[in-house]
Amino acid sequence: IVEPIEERVQALIEALEATEDHLRRLGFDPAALLGSSGFARIGLISDGVEAVYTSDNTKRRFEVLAREVFSRFKALLMEPSVFNYAERHDNIEAIYKKLTERRDTADVTELLKALHRIVNEAIRTQAPGQDQAEGLSFDLSRIDMDKLRDEFARKVRHKATALQDIRDIVEARLAAMLARNPTRMDYQQKYEDIVAAYNNDKDRVTIEETFAQVMDLMASLDAEERRGVEEGLSEEELALFDLLKKEQLGKADRERVKQASRDLLAAIKARLAELDRFWEKEQTKAEIEVFVLDQVYSSLPTPPFSREEKAQVAQEVYGHIWQQAVRGSYADAR
Repeated sequence: IVEPIEERVQALIEALEATEDHLRRLGFDPAALLGSSGFARIGLISDGVEAVYTSDNTKRRFEVLAREVFSRFKALLMEPSVFNYAERHDNIEAIYKKLTERRDTADVTELLKALHRIVNEAIRTQAPGQDQAEGLSFDLSRIDMDKLRDEFARKVRHKATALQDIRDIVEARLAAMLARNPTRMDYQQKYEDIVAAYNNDKDRVTIEETFAQVMDLMASLDAEERRGVEEGLSEEELALFDLLKKEQLGKADRERVKQASRDLLAAIKARLAELDRFWEKEQTKAEIEVFVLDQVYSSLPTPPFSREEKAQVAQEVYGHIWQQAVRGSYADAR
């Protein structure tokens, strides 16, 4: 049953008003966009995005309300009177589209460059040709977080938007790092704790402090990604080493575990190269599980590793190998 035109128009009006009221409660008046154009419009849309980014909840709420506007507007496209509301619809859509834009940060090696670019963009003035980005340093190995927080407070106009862009980069980087090495979950938990605190009690100081905390986390991720080189291990070997090692290993035993990681990876890749998608058959899964157990038992020193510890480690290593092979991370796994 198709609702009468009058009811559908009224439903659109209510959806528009609900979305606009939400924006006003966040400190942005959508009426300012009416009749706007050029740089002024671009700046106003950015102001609207900044308001929506007040918290994750306010962003989600706006997205739900905006989609309701789009749905109700689309249902009336053949009705001439709907165009009385087209500009209000388009203004909401402009903010929504800006929210859902995603920067191309798929290449993890470009993440820090993207971060530098994002913050530079965030502190530009509205007038073309002016840039107040000078003075910000992003040498994360030497960065003074207190100074960076102060610079962020003084120079970045759209703080919540800049923070969200940086969060997008951190989340992509964390996902890639965790996919390669499951022992890095502490970094994910630290990030989630930062975000939870930001959403629970956010004011201007909290935005600035959260920015500093996220940047500090980025510095920690840098150090983590250098750790393999410092240990003399590849990224794949490091993941196995983190699963194999235990606390309070002596220097000699630690080096033996490192070598065990190298040998184990080479043995696993050679074995997987003989099998076709081992994870699809119970028999081959069992073969690899036993193979891993044998390799772990023979390669880890006793002491300091007990039989029980080796059995536990072997299960964790098998789970890691299974996940990596399914993802196609092991080039030799067919």
